[in-house]
Amino acid sequence: MTETAPTPRKVWQEMVRGNTRFVSGEPQHPRQDVERRHELATGQKPRAALFGCSDSRLAAEIIFDKGLGDLFVVRNAGQVITDSVVGSLEYAVAVLGVPLIVVLSHDACGAVAAAIDSTTPEAAALPPNIWRQIAPIVPAVRHVIQSGDGGQIDAETVGRAHLRNTVTDLLHASELISDAVAEGRVAIVGANYRLAEGTTVPEIIVGDVEDAA
Repeated sequence: MTETAPTPRKVWQEMVRGNTRFVSGEPQHPRQDVERRHELATGQKPRAALFGCSDSRLAAEIIFDKGLGDLFVVRNAGQVITDSVVGSLEYAVAVLGVPLIVVLSHDACGAVAAAIDSTTPEAAALPPNIWRQIAPIVPAVRHVIQSGDGGQIDAETVGRAHLRNTVTDLLHASELISDAVAEGRVAIVGANYRLAEGTTVPEIIVGDVEDAA
C-alpha cells in the first residue's frame, strides 16, 4: 500500500509536539539509532524543510526533537534569503517533496544587532562579506525606526519584522514555492525561537496549518 503523503498541517503538528517535548525536558530523541542510519543510506524523505539562522543555539533537530533524515536544514547568519537558500528550498519542495517550510528566527540575534548598529551615525565600516550578509536585514530596522517614537530600537521588533520580510522574500523569489503554496501542497511557518524558554512562536503562517496548536 502506498503511504499517504503528509499534509502541511500534520507535519507542523508533529513539529509543535516535538518542541513541546523539548521545552518540558522530556525529549524522545527519535530515529537516531544505527538502524535509522542504515535505513537512510540509500535515500532521504524528510518531513519538513527548515531555514534558520546559523546561531549555535538553533540546533533544529534538538529544538523540535527530531532524528536523522527528518528535517532538510538550510542555515545562514540572520536567515537571509539568497540564491543558494532559494535553490536549496526549491530542491526540498520539488525533489524531496516536503509539505512544510519552517523559517526560524530567534531573539538576541547577532545579525539583527549588527544591522541595527550599522544604521547609527557612528557605525564603523564592516568587512564587505559581513555587510552583504546583514544588509537584507536593514530594511526591517528602517521600518521599525519609521514606525517608532524616536527612542531606542527594539531588537525583537526588528527580528520579527525581518522574519516576516524573509517569508515574503522567499515567496517573491521562488515561483516554484509560491505555486506549491497556492495549490495547498506546501505551507510556510515563520516562527521565532525563544532562547531562554525553548519555545517556537509562530509569527507568520502562509498555508493551512491553523489547527496545529
